[in-house]
Amino acid sequence: MIARVPVTKFEISSGTPLCDALLALNNSHAEELSWLERERLQDLVAQAFYARRIGNLDAFMIALDQDGQYDSPNFLWFRSRYARFVYVDRIVVAASARGMGCARRLYADLFDRAAEAGYDRIVCEVNQQPPNPASDAFHAALGFAEVGRASIHKGSKTVRYLSRTL
Repeated sequence: MIARVPVTKFEISSGTPLCDALLALNNSHAEELSWLERERLQDLVAQAFYARRIGNLDAFMIALDQDGQYDSPNFLWFRSRYARFVYVDRIVVAASARGMGCARRLYADLFDRAAEAGYDRIVCEVNQQPPNPASDAFHAALGFAEVGRASIHKGSKTVRYLSRTL
C-alpha cells in the first residue's frame, strides 16, 4: 500500500535506472511541467533544497530555494519578488499511484522540512493555459493563493503564480 511507503530523498547519476525512470515520468507530463534532458534533470536534483520520491517511483518532487542557479522564467519571477522561499519546480505522480495521496504527502513533507530550515514561504506555478484544473483545485486545498500571472515561452503558456505561507 502506497500510504505506508516512506518519502525518501534521492540523488541521481547519469545512466542509472532511477535517472532513466525520473526522466521518463517527468517527460510523460512535459505539457504540465516542461521537457527535461538528462543533464538538466541531474543539475536540478544536485542543487535541490528538496528532492524526494515515494516508492520506486510512484511520485517525486523537486524544489529549489532562492539561491538556486536556475533560468526558469517562473523561478526568476519569484526570485525578483521574494528574498527567501522554496520553489516547487515539479511534482509528478505516476498514473498507477493517482488518488492515493502521494502529492499531498510530498507537500506535507516539504512543508515540514522547509519550516525546520527556517523558510516561511513555499511557491509554485500552475498552468492557466493550457488549463490544469486538477492542479488548481489541489493547490487551493493546500492553502496556496495566487500572487501573480505571466505569459511565458513566447505566449505558448500562461501561468498563475501561487504562494503559501508556512
